[in-house]
Parts: sequence; structure tokens; C-alpha cells
Amino acid sequence: MKPSKSLEAKALLVIALPLVFAYLSEVLMVVTAKMVVGRLGALELAAAGISTDLSYQMCIVLMGLFSVVGVLVSEAFGASRKQDALPHLMRGLVLSSALGLLATLVVLNLDVVLKWAGQDENVMVLAAPYYFYFAFAMLPIIWFGVLRSFAAAMMRTGFVMAITIITVVLNYVLMQGLVHGDFGLPRFGLAGAGLAWSISMWFKFICLAIYSWWLVRRVNLSAKGWAIWRLRQYWPLLHLGLPVAGIVMLESSLFAATSMLSGILGPIELASYQIVMGWIAVPFVISLGLAEAAMVRVAYWVGAGDAPAARQAGNLGMVIGVAIPLVLVAIPVLQPALVTAIFLKSSDPAYGEIASLVAVLLVIAAVFQVFDGLQAIASHALRGLKDAAMPLVIAGVGYWIIGFGAAYIMAFVAGWGATGLWAGLALGLTFTGTLLAWRFEVLAKRGPGLSSSSGRS
Repeated sequence: MKPSKSLEAKALLVIALPLVFAYLSEVLMVVTAKMVVGRLGALELAAAGISTDLSYQMCIVLMGLFSVVGVLVSEAFGASRKQDALPHLMRGLVLSSALGLLATLVVLNLDVVLKWAGQDENVMVLAAPYYFYFAFAMLPIIWFGVLRSFAAAMMRTGFVMAITIITVVLNYVLMQGLVHGDFGLPRFGLAGAGLAWSISMWFKFICLAIYSWWLVRRVNLSAKGWAIWRLRQYWPLLHLGLPVAGIVMLESSLFAATSMLSGILGPIELASYQIVMGWIAVPFVISLGLAEAAMVRVAYWVGAGDAPAARQAGNLGMVIGVAIPLVLVAIPVLQPALVTAIFLKSSDPAYGEIASLVAVLLVIAAVFQVFDGLQAIASHALRGLKDAAMPLVIAGVGYWIIGFGAAYIMAFVAGWGATGLWAGLALGLTFTGTLLAWRFEVLAKRGPGLSSSSGRS
């Protein structure tokens, strides 16, 4: 039976709020890292920024794939199939290990990608020691994502928040110490930033792994009937996960491509891009926490065969998740100088030029961050319905044909530079968010189809 809106909103927030604070803490790690590296100079900030963009985007794609572990686990509980929960998690960890190793190898050879993308030679030289050490953070980042999805499905996200906050402090101490030689640590410069990331990510993963083991024991979950060599059992994860990974890849590669195009425009544009991305990550991850909550709640009601409840959960997630970015629009529009000052010293020779460009870009970013949040929540809600193929098509058209196409034309053909890049992104995200939200409403309204999508896998 469909719960009241207040009860469903409470359930969403129970899952979402710890995830929101955890995601905000992760953003804080990125922000503090950019602040620490930014003290070395604008070129160093650009080098670390583009390396992190390209490396972390691979992690985001893989975490998108394995976010469906939360869908499958939550659906299993909704359908009273508790025995299927742990096998779904185990299959996620096995696949993430194999793909994580491949991602690590790619990052170790990131110079090939940077050279192919036509990046500034000075930026490439500075980036090399950074991404060498960052490569060893890839596996724990991906594993942590799998376990976080499992914790969300179990409605046990408080520990995720706590350990992420602790990791923020650890990462800052390591970053400040290994980059600048503070706290009695050896000074490694930009290489120290990559090393700090690796140590912090391994710490965070190990803590969540121990907690997940305890949670499995406490809830008395069993992996009976699961075996690593039964490849057919991986099909439900891959069938839903691969289109989801495709959607995430289309979005993340859009921003990675925009980062590289910013680098082609010049170091000033690239540094400005990094600063603006540092800000808009705040409203986005708030929406992302709500998106994961909506996803597992929709999946739970799908498993229970309650279509009206699934529709309500998804729509509530979208309403709450869009309201917050609307409020946060005021900060970058009214005080853009504060955002630049967070990341770059005013004494930097390029500060004035970067601050002026950032002020313009933040106005455009304020418009599309609302639709960025909407597309994230709508996409996750559709995952809960096990609908990923058509959202993949919508994302391809919205992100790349409309978004990237418009960005390239406005930036390089019309000559609008960085302003054109961001205007194109805004157009693509507005189209994608609106269409995905409409599709969820249409599918959720049908109702009867949900019973067949619940999948007795």
C-alpha cells in the first residue's frame, strides 16, 4: 500500500541525508585539494585538475555500473527475497575488481590521452607525477562505490557519512603535508597530492569494507548458491548496469571533453573551468544523494509490486532535489569573487583574468545546475524501474548532439570561447533533465508494467 507523502519523504531523507553529507565531504576533499595545489600556481592547478577529471571520470562510470547493486539488493528486500542480497553484492565486487585494474592501467598511461587531446606541454609535464600516484586510488574508489550502493539499499548510510567526514580531515592533513611539507611530512610537491589521494581512498574503503562485513553478519545474509564461475548469474547486473554505465559515461565524458577543450583554449580557461566545477559540484552532489535514495526506494516498491508508491518515491525525490539547487543559485550570482578566492591566491599573476572569466561562467552554471540535478534524480529513479536503454538514447542526444555540439559551435565557430562551452552544456542538460523526468512520469503512471520489471532473478 502506498505510504503517505510525509512517510515516503522521511524514508527518502533517512537514506539521502547521510549520503548528501558524505558526497559534500567528498566535494570538500576535492575543494581542499585544489586549494592546496592552487598555492603552487595556476599551471599546477590546471595540471592536477585535468588529471583528476580524466581519472575520476572512469571511476564515476564504473560506479554508475555498480550502482545497480543497490537496485538489485533493494528490489530483493521489497520482494521478500533476502537470500539474493549478498550474492548481488559479491558479483558487484568481483566485476569491479577486474574493471578497476583496467582503469588503473589507463591512468598510469594518461600521458597518451593528454597528448592526443592537445594539452599544453607545461601542463602535461607537471601532471605526470601526480597521476602516477593517483592511479593507485582507482581500485579503492570503485570498491567503495559498490559498498556504498549496498549500504544505501540496506538504509544504513550513516557510517558512510561518518567515515567520509573523517577521510576529509585525513586527506587535508596528507595533502598539505605531502605537497608543502607541513605537519612534519616530506615535501613532494604535486606528486604528493596524488599520493595523498591514494592513501585516503584506501583508508576509506577499508573502513567501509569492515562495516559491510559486520552488517552482513548482523542482518544474517547468506551467499548460498553463489559461485564466481557461474557467469549467467552476472547477467541481471550487466543487463541493467551496462546501459547505466553508458549514461554515466556520456555525461562524465562530456565534462571531460569540456575540460580538454578548455585546455585547448588556454591555461586561463582551464583553470577557470576547474574553479567553476569546484563550485557546481556542491549543488550537484546534494541532488545525487537524493537521487540514490529515490533509486532504492523506487526499486523497493517495484519489488513489492506497488506502482503508485514507486511513482510517488521518484517524484518526491525530484521535487526535493530540484528545490535545493534553486536556493543555492544566489551564492555564485551575487558573490562570484568569493568562489575564485577559495581556489586561487590573489597574488597569482593570472588571478584577475581568471576571476573575471569565472564571474561570467558562474552565471551560466547557476542556470544549468538546476537541470543537472533534475537529470541525475530522474535517471536514478528510472534505474529503480529497471529502465536504462531509452535513457541511454536520451542522454546521448542531450549530452553530445545538443550539449557538446552547441558548446563546440559557440566556443570555436562563433568565437565565444569558454562562455560558449558552458552555454552549450546548459542547453544539453536542460533538454536531458526535462525529457528524463517526463519519461519517469509516463512509465510510472502505467503501473502494471512494473510487476514484470521486478524480475525474479
